[in-house]
Amino acid sequence: MRYTKYYLAIFLSLGLNMAGAQRTIVTDPAANVNVFLGTSGDHGQLSPAASYPFSMLSIGPQTYPATHTGYEYEARRFLGFTHNRFEGVGCRGSGGNILIRPFIGEEEDKELIKINQSGTPGYYKVTFTNRIVAELATGQKNGIHRYHFPAGNNGYFIDLAHTLANKFVAEEHVTTSRTLTGWVEARTTCNAGTYKLYYCLEFSQPVTWTERPGHKLTCVFSTVNDPVEIRVSMSSVSTDYARSSIFHGTFDQLCKEGHNAWNRALSRIEVTGDIAQKKLFYSLLYRTLQSPYQISEKDGTYRGTDGIEKKSTETMFNGWAIWDNYRTQLPMLSVGWPEKYRGMITSLANLYTAGKQDYATQTEPTNTVRTEHAIVVLLDAYRKGYPVRFDLIIDSLAKEIDHLDFSKPDKALESSYDTWAFAEILKILKRDELSEKYMQKARDYKKYWEKDFKNLEARDIDKVQARNLYQGTIWQYRWFVPFDIKGLINLAGGRAAFITQLDQFFNEDLYNHANEPDLQAPLIYNAAGQPWKSQELMHRFAADTVIQYYFNDNSKGIDPFVDKVYKNEPKAYIRTMDDDAGAMSAWYVLAACGFSPACPGWPVYYLNVPLMKTVKLNHIGKDPFEIEVKNYGLHNKYIKKVILNGKVLNRIYITQKEIDAGGKLEIIASAQPETKAPSEGWISSIENVQ
Repeated sequence: MRYTKYYLAIFLSLGLNMAGAQRTIVTDPAANVNVFLGTSGDHGQLSPAASYPFSMLSIGPQTYPATHTGYEYEARRFLGFTHNRFEGVGCRGSGGNILIRPFIGEEEDKELIKINQSGTPGYYKVTFTNRIVAELATGQKNGIHRYHFPAGNNGYFIDLAHTLANKFVAEEHVTTSRTLTGWVEARTTCNAGTYKLYYCLEFSQPVTWTERPGHKLTCVFSTVNDPVEIRVSMSSVSTDYARSSIFHGTFDQLCKEGHNAWNRALSRIEVTGDIAQKKLFYSLLYRTLQSPYQISEKDGTYRGTDGIEKKSTETMFNGWAIWDNYRTQLPMLSVGWPEKYRGMITSLANLYTAGKQDYATQTEPTNTVRTEHAIVVLLDAYRKGYPVRFDLIIDSLAKEIDHLDFSKPDKALESSYDTWAFAEILKILKRDELSEKYMQKARDYKKYWEKDFKNLEARDIDKVQARNLYQGTIWQYRWFVPFDIKGLINLAGGRAAFITQLDQFFNEDLYNHANEPDLQAPLIYNAAGQPWKSQELMHRFAADTVIQYYFNDNSKGIDPFVDKVYKNEPKAYIRTMDDDAGAMSAWYVLAACGFSPACPGWPVYYLNVPLMKTVKLNHIGKDPFEIEVKNYGLHNKYIKKVILNGKVLNRIYITQKEIDAGGKLEIIASAQPETKAPSEGWISSIENVQ
């Protein structure tokens, strides 16, 4: 069955009766997704790989030259197809295991030159000049390569040592006339640790193997029937589990399954509005649902980060980039995908029993990035109603907190945030005396702030990595006290002085949306009593032209970026801006929905005017939560009034409890700012119980 027949099957499966006079339209958000967004140059570091929601297996094209995700949209030379990649991360990427390159006759080294390509969620297709056509489809832990060859003798070149950044460690494999099974070990992102993947490849016809030096193989066969297929599956536990996950249906059935899975995942947020914005919205939402990866098997077996095989009644996950996405993607998942998030939180708590590290261990079940601020995520989840057994991990939490780094200005502020979260957890456990000890240590952020961040006359405050900062400036990090904005305002000289400094920060384009250090800064005006400025900034950085001087190659750009940040095209985002495992896509999704976390650790969200006319959060087993914009329009970016379930609110924030309860939020929009602050505000404070 060819590509067009596959789409006909999808079309019919969605409930469209073409023969009748009336048609029942079923939502198909996956049809809005552009899988090529952010896949060219250093504009997101994304790939069009065939993927499945939260799956450790993705199958994607590998182009030349090498990039973070192994793919460049403009490239014509293809090296083949690889499995498993961590979308949008730095350090030259992560994954790219088991390279497969089809070839014709004796031309195993001949290049594959692209003619055209296409893709949708869960599916990718490319045609080459040598008449090979490749199609890829994926399920939860399985996938299928489908190749159309010219008749005759053909084959596959397979490189078991291939990775995106030359980080291969070891492998073992076994071949039969129809299978290749084994495991691969490779270094994680930034070479911080090691992960091990078990795999099974099953060929649709007998093949003859030849071993090559350097963990490479070739296999040849005679093409009699067209197409030919390779079925692939992966596991973090064993080759037996990998073999048991092989998909036994047809390629087109797997395409349909993948498409429907993406529709189920994406339809948790249902939006209406401008069609171009809707397509951008779902393309970015698609990016937020790639990781973390489901690692447990159907019977609950999984392998922990300590390498030990275990069992759980929860679905277990791995593949973290928490420093990047704990303020955006993870809070977003907590709202829209609670049944997944419950397993993610259990998995994060289990990191502490397995011997958690900030970066990867040497026995990871999948590739991963980093886990700083996991303690904040756990506190945030607990206060949102997710079960967390703090009593079982409190000693491990204490060990982590007692070894935090306060030696650099940025580290001092970030470590103070984690220390505050630990003090709050101790309070939950009613260990008040010990809680106060750590709360006092968290209050010490003030001395670090006054030493390094108070003086705005210092010559280096706009220099990237000044004073050994990580990927940011003094200006950008000075706002990073999310747990005590009330105290930060006092340190800055009071509310008037604080607002003046914040105005200067944005008026002089010192904010950097290409990275995460100051990601919370546009929201701080809410706490300072001028929410209309936050509303304008959220709209500007989500949907309007911005000016950006900072890039992630550790320099302040000579020529500014002047454009929209979020564009539905291969060269999306600001130059050098990584998506960072959905962190930056989720920022847009939350802004487009009209609410963003005020301070992870507290279940509170500041409001802005959504980019969509309506937003519906479809909870499983609960009433949906709907947001409707009245007086919706391109220039109406300010909130005039907020109405929740028919009652006017004298505040510009909502809580997780209100979202989870379902109901309707109406936001009356205006082209003019409402400069009278609402009577009820929300501001984080280390001194008061919220």
